[in-house]
Amino acid sequence: MSTAMVVGSGPNGLAAAIRLAQAGVEVTVIEAYERPGGGTRTSERTVPGVLHDDCAAFHPTGVASPFFASLGLERHGLRWLWPEIDLAHPLDDGRAGVAARDRELTRHSLGADADRWDRLFDNPTRNFEALIEEVFQSALHLPRHPVVLGRFGVGALQPATWTARHFRDDPARALFMGVAAHAFGRLDTPLSSSVGLMLTAAAHVVGWPVAEGGTENITRALLAELEELGGKMVTGVRVTSLDQLRDLAGGAPDVTMLDTAPRGVLDIVGEALPGHVRRALGRYRYGPAAFKIDLAVEGDIPWTNEACRRAGTLHLGGTASEIAAVEKRTGRGTMAERPFVLLGQQYLADPSRSQGSVNPIYAYAHVPHAYDGDATDAIIGQIERFAPGFRDRIVAVSTRNPAELETYNPNWVGGDISAGANTARQIALRPRPALDPYALGVPGVYLCSSATPPGAGVHGMGGFHAAEAALRRLG
Repeated sequence: MSTAMVVGSGPNGLAAAIRLAQAGVEVTVIEAYERPGGGTRTSERTVPGVLHDDCAAFHPTGVASPFFASLGLERHGLRWLWPEIDLAHPLDDGRAGVAARDRELTRHSLGADADRWDRLFDNPTRNFEALIEEVFQSALHLPRHPVVLGRFGVGALQPATWTARHFRDDPARALFMGVAAHAFGRLDTPLSSSVGLMLTAAAHVVGWPVAEGGTENITRALLAELEELGGKMVTGVRVTSLDQLRDLAGGAPDVTMLDTAPRGVLDIVGEALPGHVRRALGRYRYGPAAFKIDLAVEGDIPWTNEACRRAGTLHLGGTASEIAAVEKRTGRGTMAERPFVLLGQQYLADPSRSQGSVNPIYAYAHVPHAYDGDATDAIIGQIERFAPGFRDRIVAVSTRNPAELETYNPNWVGGDISAGANTARQIALRPRPALDPYALGVPGVYLCSSATPPGAGVHGMGGFHAAEAALRRLG
């Protein structure tokens, strides 16, 4: 029987382990921390009984993931829950653009731009299943749906600032730009529309759900599936070299999967890497960081706009032009007075996360890479901007700066929770230009993290494709 060692237990590491185990490979997953899951963990960070997602919180890519869907994780207790409105983007004048599976809610919020919005998202929503099949692969693949992919690609190649010009009014422009900002980078560069188009289409087709009881229940379901297939999980062991892995395995494993950032590959594999691979990974770029705060709040947030009170996710950044300017500044290493903020009200869909009338609020700001300041007041200020009186409802606050995020998960170099800058080159060809982006040039050793295609998100597809590459080599 072939053997495999998987380093890291994030969703990609667990997906790789499960796919290998499905093929009859004897799999062991090694996790440095006592709790598995990487960014898919949930903790009581403020008030006992109030549950906060540690990083990943909303899961359009999880519910859309072909690999997750094939596993039937509901058998292991995973349940998706949806808010009434998936996403809202408030403006200073009291209006807000919203994205929802109920397209009439979206149309009503966008007014004169409703028809333009529908035309822009007609192709990706009508052909969403085929599009997911294409974009959840490496950029270098033979398309099964070339027309669908080609039509999407024409729009995806454009800068997000250009796409926003489709619209006449601020709600639609800001709504699109806020989703595009999930790329954590400049929005006036080629391919910066890609994330906005894909995640907005997902909002209309599958929604932005949460996992009941917290994101950690995704990890629990994946671990239950792995255990059912005979895989093993070892926690509390930090892997620093291939020699250490051989000792742990009692000999060289046939497959080694690394659910790490490229920097982790350099640390673990080191001089065993071919020179050209080592140089390419050394040039890999990391992007802006997150500054994360978790708040316990008495009651609900007093949003000025009524739709925001029903939205699971909110983007706080003002107009499209304001967001573009702030993201450009952040990417250049300057902290903005009013940073772009993503806020989550997961408890609206999942009341089990609350304790009595005290509710968990999830928020992070985009800040410069390795930012060492305190963005707490800036984040709370952005919330107060669209919800006057919010400060008075705060019961407790827990914060993590970029350095603390990297300590929590070393894959988040400098606080970059996307595991790599989403430049045009790295969106298309991450982690390096190669026909097989998962292979590392060392026999049997593969990279399977968010630094590989299709990139960040709780979908497991990077792990799945890396495992498929390994199985092809095993024959």
